[in-house]
Amino acid sequence: MRAAIFRKAETIVVDTLPDPKPVAGQVLVKTLCCGICGSDLHAAKFPRQFADVARRSGGRFEMNPDRDVVFGHEFCCEIVEHGPGSSKALKAGTKVVSMPLTVAGSTVLGIGYNPDAPGAFSEYLTLAERMLLPVPNGLSAEHAALTEPMAVGWHAVQHARLTKEDVPLVIGCGPVGLAVIAGLKIKGVGPIIAADFSPARRALALKMGADIVVDPAETSPYKRWSEVATPEGFDGSRFAALFGTGPRQRPAVLFECVGVPGVIQQMMLGAPQWARIVVVGVCMETDSFEPFFGIARQLNLQFVLGYSPEEFADSLHHIAEGMIDVSPLITGTVGLDGVAQAFKDLASPERHAKILVEPWR
Repeated sequence: MRAAIFRKAETIVVDTLPDPKPVAGQVLVKTLCCGICGSDLHAAKFPRQFADVARRSGGRFEMNPDRDVVFGHEFCCEIVEHGPGSSKALKAGTKVVSMPLTVAGSTVLGIGYNPDAPGAFSEYLTLAERMLLPVPNGLSAEHAALTEPMAVGWHAVQHARLTKEDVPLVIGCGPVGLAVIAGLKIKGVGPIIAADFSPARRALALKMGADIVVDPAETSPYKRWSEVATPEGFDGSRFAALFGTGPRQRPAVLFECVGVPGVIQQMMLGAPQWARIVVVGVCMETDSFEPFFGIARQLNLQFVLGYSPEEFADSLHHIAEGMIDVSPLITGTVGLDGVAQAFKDLASPERHAKILVEPWR
């Protein structure tokens, strides 16, 4: 099969690999399309750092930069062949999605960073039959492939302990932030405030469900949040806070969706008293912040990653039932020969949000 291969920890080349063979409990699938994730970009730019952090954090991503790696974990596929002992509950030709992992015997392998489990920037891959979800309602493969990134946002929203009184602020409107906004809209929490320096991303935030967008170069997102969440007659003095006099601000829940050093510190400096900060952006570098600001304001700092099987299935349902319109996120498609250039093009937030790889194109 043909695949876009990250080789020698420095370049993406198109080459041939042996066709994968499904073992017991697996199915062979044909890749219809696969999104390029921000984690793919980071792994390609800082492969040894990515592999080191993954190893020290418990081996969630088993990447070896000295071996060929095929990225691709946001995919929609078509069943081609069933491995031995499979139930064949889903017939050949069925369009499916899956969490990006496969099971070989009693071993679970993550797909997309493990050299022994090539991802979907390839013509074929093997998936665990038990993890397959059929794509419903005639949903296109392009839209179904966005189940995985939407699940990341839904997981963050599900774990944020939201109430109807909360006023959410989303910092960063790349694919992760946009998925969080979509999840907040489904949850019915608002008004949703979103901040990003990019005009194109702010426009996408509105399409995905944000009620208010902010350019941090012109207005403080935290000041805008305060304007929305502060009732008339609010007294922000320490006396009022101690004794509960007068009306109170609505609770704040802030979503960090940038994933670069310094953002958590900025959010702690800007957050109101008792705010909850949910860190969704994946920062792979060393970061620092001053704990005193969290202590003085009694902030809650929470980290989230990934999703559960139920949240993944929920996200497919949200897209298939029209609860999330993912079409604005798809800003380009390429074949395998265009993957290397697509990695470069995604550096510009004004040009792209999500590029899909179509291996058979």
